Amino acid sequence: MPTFAAVDIGSNSCRLKIAKVVAHQLRTVAEDREVTRLGASVFESGLVSPEAMANTLRALKRFQRAVQTHGVDKIRVVATAAMRDARNGAAFQAWVKAETGWNMEIISGLEEGRLIHLGVMGGGAAGPGAGVGGRVLLVDLGGGSCEITLSEHKRIKETISVPLGAVRLTEEFLGADPAPAEGLARMRQWIGRELRRAQRKIQPAGVGLAIATSGTAAALAEACGLQEKKRVSKSASQRASKSAGRQVGKLAGMVATGEVRRLAAKIAKMTLPEREAVPGIGPRRAEIIVAGTQVYAELLESFGLAGFRYSALGLRDGILAQMLAEQDARATAHKEFEHERWESVLATARRYGVDLKRAEPVRAHAVQLFRELKALHQMPAEYESWLAAAAMLHETGKFINHQGHNRHTQYIVSSSEIYGYTQVQRTTVSAIARYLGKSRPQPGDRALRNIPADEHKHVHRAVVLLRLAVALNQDRASDVLRVRAKVYPKRVYLELEPGRTGAELELWSLRKEAGYFREVFGRELFCTLA
Repeated sequence: MPTFAAVDIGSNSCRLKIAKVVAHQLRTVAEDREVTRLGASVFESGLVSPEAMANTLRALKRFQRAVQTHGVDKIRVVATAAMRDARNGAAFQAWVKAETGWNMEIISGLEEGRLIHLGVMGGGAAGPGAGVGGRVLLVDLGGGSCEITLSEHKRIKETISVPLGAVRLTEEFLGADPAPAEGLARMRQWIGRELRRAQRKIQPAGVGLAIATSGTAAALAEACGLQEKKRVSKSASQRASKSAGRQVGKLAGMVATGEVRRLAAKIAKMTLPEREAVPGIGPRRAEIIVAGTQVYAELLESFGLAGFRYSALGLRDGILAQMLAEQDARATAHKEFEHERWESVLATARRYGVDLKRAEPVRAHAVQLFRELKALHQMPAEYESWLAAAAMLHETGKFINHQGHNRHTQYIVSSSEIYGYTQVQRTTVSAIARYLGKSRPQPGDRALRNIPADEHKHVHRAVVLLRLAVALNQDRASDVLRVRAKVYPKRVYLELEPGRTGAELELWSLRKEAGYFREVFGRELFCTLA
């Protein structure tokens, strides 16, 4: 039973979750959290302060001990808004790598929203998304950004990341305590502008349920629940009060818009010690809760929502769910994950004018060669999907210019937002698609620079397979050719079955690849007609 770990390096806090795979499902075995305020200096100066780096690194080292104790097989470490904005983010990445050995991945706001959606909506029978079939709005308000996602039948329709994090807004507008009236007014204007932009993209009409995640939502759910319980108990008999108390517990985190607005107005006038004393908020959350409640109050009202349901699930759960889906074909989320990822590949291809009908035979031949030559290339299983993606996207560079389009393809693919692919995976796909025509992978190439050195040999082999697949589809006017591959100790045969217009051009193109094939695989390539 493999064990996975997910680390979320947020702008306000770092979080760890470790889960073991049991019967193709995830079972949490450990969690940890530390408030580090990594983004506090970033949103003011554009740089992560040395103190924030050191605090975060201490938390990561503690997480590392837990990871080692639980014998974790695979870990993914992601950083969000603060690292996206920090000019010295690369330096901190290098420090984390040197001290822990972990590769800290800086993910985009859209990828963050997708992973949160995966974690919340795939939370199983106990998750807040269970039984939800209509339109649902997911809101994750972190320290540096707020991800808003419209989900329909548990699939993402739209997602947007806006700079409305609680730490960011506090640093920008609320420099005094209690919050200055002028700062509050300017902050509300900023929040309103960003939410109008989000509303134009999301178009939340018809949303039946809002689900909120992360620390601010947890504090609001607890504080509003306690406030409401207190209010009911004062105005009812003892018996009615007990019934209301049971109802609050039963609804577990349902927070009405009116309750959020009342709490936002109340705590905006408080000093920090007074906010710390509010039940449900706590000392560390009290520093940024004014900004967080204002965002939620404005969002719920402007989007016309009755309230929200709090979910303890979030980014870490989405990371773990994706790791499970990638490695376990029998997991419930596997098919959905593969579908979502492939749809994103196709959407990217369409965006850059790729003719999918012409690209599909290249993909089919690339996948066929991957499977039939498996004993020869010995690439990891995940390269099959990466090779298929490269085949569909290998002509995206023509959107910029036909001349040198392979270089443009590499840039487009590595820089595009393709859901379900990490930055290293996108870079790998882009490198596979890069080396067509006369170009060959060379040590020190920009395309290979951010790919681990031990993966370079697999990239070289995938490049050869894609070149063969492209060669098999030279004559665009002909029908798709059939090919059979046979592997022998010293040679490989590709036997072509000619189409209606023959296969001479494809045969010539394949034979041109024989030298490179021999260079990479150490075997002769023979191409014949059936």
